[in-house]
Formats: sequence, structure tokens, C-alpha cells
Amino acid sequence: MNRPEEHAVKELLIKNWMTHDAMWFVHSMNEIGIEATNRVSRMAVRSMAVIEIKRLKKLLGVSSIDTFDDLIEFIARAFETIRGDFMELYYLFPEYNLIRGEWAPKKCFAYQGIKRIGAIDHYECGIFERIEGWFDGLEIPYTVEPKVIGCMMHTDGICYRDYRFNFQVP
Repeated sequence: MNRPEEHAVKELLIKNWMTHDAMWFVHSMNEIGIEATNRVSRMAVRSMAVIEIKRLKKLLGVSSIDTFDDLIEFIARAFETIRGDFMELYYLFPEYNLIRGEWAPKKCFAYQGIKRIGAIDHYECGIFERIEGWFDGLEIPYTVEPKVIGCMMHTDGICYRDYRFNFQVP
């Protein structure tokens, strides 16, 4: 029997996790409604992310993040670890103390899935809750723009967040 390559195993695990997340969402929505499901989903994602980022720090051997360059390197390595190939979310660093997360137009897997199940008009995205949970878990102060509750991909055809930090400029 052949042993699968590491990348294939990683992709399988990420797809399985995303499938579980989607099935949990659909069944919860059917049982308790979209409003309660949105609220619980966003809380769960954010609290999971606080734990996840501490595990990623340990796994990647990061003891501290003292500069914006440290943060950029860590975020890049963290995403390389947890991002599946099918996730077309990109992080850019357009200027010092600014990270932009954005989706390729109409390529968000959550948008596509929620649209398929017919709940997109009432969906409250939890994907950026994960990123914000990371920053909370790292105890790094930040601001985010725009502040979005629903699905920006649905309302605007694009989706992004700008995270601004206050690291000392070198």
C-alpha cells in the first residue's frame, strides 16, 4: 500500500474539516434557524482561533512577535500551514502596519456553499472572525476596516478586510 504524500493528507484534512463545518452549519440552521446559527458559528470560530493561534505559534517555534516583520512572517507561515489549495484567500502587505486579506472575486468557498443552500441573504461570515481571533489570541491590538456582519461577497461582489497595527516603524 502506498503512503499518501504530506500535501495530499493536509488537503484531505482541511477539506474534511470544512465539510464538517458546512454540515454543522446546515443542520444547525435547519434546527435553530439562521440567526442563532450565525451567532453561534461566529462565536465558535473566534474562540477556536484564539486556541489555534497558540498551537500554531508552538508548532512553528515562534516565541514572540515584537515587530510588524515578525507578524508578517508568522502570518505567512501560519497560512501556509492551515490554508487549503481550494481557499482562494490572499494576504497582502501593502504598507508597514497594514495587512489586507482578500478573496478572489466570487471565489470564496463559504460564499459559494451558503449560496448553494439558499441562505446567502442572511449569512454572517465567520471567516474573518478566525483571523481576528488570531490577533486576539496573540494579544496584538488592531483595527479592521470595513466592519462587515453579513457577506460582503454577496452584497459587493468583492470581499476584503484591512487590518492596521501600531508596531514601531523601524
